[in-house]
Amino acid sequence: MADGRPRLFVQERARARFAPLHLPSLVGLCLGVLLVLLTFLASLPVGAADIDPGTVVEAFVAFDGSREHLIVRNVRVPRALVATFVGASLGVAGAIAQGLTRNPLAAPGILGINAGAALLVVGAILLLPVTSLAVYVWFAFLGAGLAAAIVFLLASFGHGGLTPMKIVVVGAALTVLLSSLTQGLLVLHERTLDEIRFWLAGSVAGRDLGIFFQVLPYMLLGLTGALALGKQLNTLSLGEDVAKGLGQRTGRVKAAAVGLIILLAGSSVAVAGPIGFLGLAVPHLARRLVGLDYRWVLPYAAILGATLLLLGDVAARVVLAPEELPVGVMTAVLGAPVFVVLVHQGARRV
Repeated sequence: MADGRPRLFVQERARARFAPLHLPSLVGLCLGVLLVLLTFLASLPVGAADIDPGTVVEAFVAFDGSREHLIVRNVRVPRALVATFVGASLGVAGAIAQGLTRNPLAAPGILGINAGAALLVVGAILLLPVTSLAVYVWFAFLGAGLAAAIVFLLASFGHGGLTPMKIVVVGAALTVLLSSLTQGLLVLHERTLDEIRFWLAGSVAGRDLGIFFQVLPYMLLGLTGALALGKQLNTLSLGEDVAKGLGQRTGRVKAAAVGLIILLAGSSVAVAGPIGFLGLAVPHLARRLVGLDYRWVLPYAAILGATLLLLGDVAARVVLAPEELPVGVMTAVLGAPVFVVLVHQGARRV
């Protein structure tokens, strides 16, 4: 044993901390899925053009090509789908990041994902004949993945290998560097800023289903993999030495966790831009509902993330109607006070 205690003792400690799956949490999970569905449907009538619920139903069962029906099917449904999956992906990515680093203030941005995606998109617009949003998606995804890979690689060097503190320090340093480079490019090339201003603020508007389906397989793969990683994150959260004593290959678990964060947050940033707050605060809300067991924290984070981003998108449409704000602005405005309360009350240990 690396920590000098018998294997049986740490196994009992792990069982004491993480109770077996139980019915109340399962019922809550089912109710949460229903809540996401209801929020999804409630978002369809709301926007610059108010559409009554009856017309929304007719757009699916008796489509006649009218303006209202086209808005529902070609505008409202795609953005609601994007909001649902982006919110779920960011919530789960944040929960994994906090479980991996054992840092309650960790978020996908700690791996430089937002900054890496933004830098590569700006660079592509500036240096390449890139004009299609569908092409921006792939540059954003590549930038997010490269940034996270660099953080993982650099944090692995030195004494002790990959540690939570190294991930935090390296991620913060790389984020500052990449953000500075992006701002420099935007200052020098005002045209580039005009083209991607709405994307940089974080938005689910104007994303057609073709763009969404490009990244959907990565989101589904990341969400599925995350649910399978819950037990390993539970063990890792007991501490490196305890996890190794229980037979866990911590290096593989950390690599898998980083890979899942890249898939989830990278694909989300690619399709919707850098949306803040969700990855930071949603895991705290999930832990308040179901405790510290990541077998429950991860699916609850997906449900809460999807619901909150759908609600944020509805608020973004009505606050300044008929104009609308990027949803990234709304999540920051609505989420910051909630997170301040969480910090004031004391963040729960991850």
